[in-house]
Amino acid sequence: MFSNIRIVLVETSHPGNIGAAARAMKNMSLEHLYLVSPVNYPHADAFARAAGANDVLNNAVVVDSLEQAIADCTQVFGASARMRTLKWPQYSPAEAAKVIKKTSQTSSVALVFGRERTGLSNEELQLCHYLVNIPSNDQFSSLNLAAAVQVLAYELFQVLQQPVEKVEAVNADEMPVTQDEMQRYFKHLEEVLVKIDFLDPEHPKKLMRRLHRLYNRAQPDQREINILRGILSAVEKEMQGRNR
Repeated sequence: MFSNIRIVLVETSHPGNIGAAARAMKNMSLEHLYLVSPVNYPHADAFARAAGANDVLNNAVVVDSLEQAIADCTQVFGASARMRTLKWPQYSPAEAAKVIKKTSQTSSVALVFGRERTGLSNEELQLCHYLVNIPSNDQFSSLNLAAAVQVLAYELFQVLQQPVEKVEAVNADEMPVTQDEMQRYFKHLEEVLVKIDFLDPEHPKKLMRRLHRLYNRAQPDQREINILRGILSAVEKEMQGRNR
């Protein structure tokens, strides 16, 4: 289960925070670190703050976008200190750990942390199934990045030490859909909605964000996403026939 859990840091500005996060991960038996466009990495400060967790840093995967970092994950949790205007399904660290434990038995899960100053953007949160909020002082709610990683890593460590409830084997058609597959579906869906004049690309408002939230709650499996893609293709075929 530990091997199916990754920590993703988005555009971290200070390399020392990357090292401190790696140390927090190593303390709690987490190994897989993904870095999305770090501002200054690799850097000596990262290895100094890692305090011996060099293997986590040496094996870190550096990518250009959050989409790349979570492409093969079936579940994504975004850590955020800010509540959003459009509410997202939310868990406490302890609740999130229990869900991650179950999912990580069969597929990859990502815990995503945003920039030190501004956190995750709404567009990045849109790629997450759930928001994780660490309860803290309302007047001073923003945690240091490595501290936030430590809190969530600790909750995971505690839960993963407990006996595992057996998960029934599922058919390939019933496996959860990866984020890469979901993003391709969302792109197709948006294209069709524009074609049928349901979505105005000049004034999209929050339609696609709401649809992301809806599908993230549903978490369709492989068979279901194939049905949905088939419906979109049928709509396009019908429109082509009418335009001849």
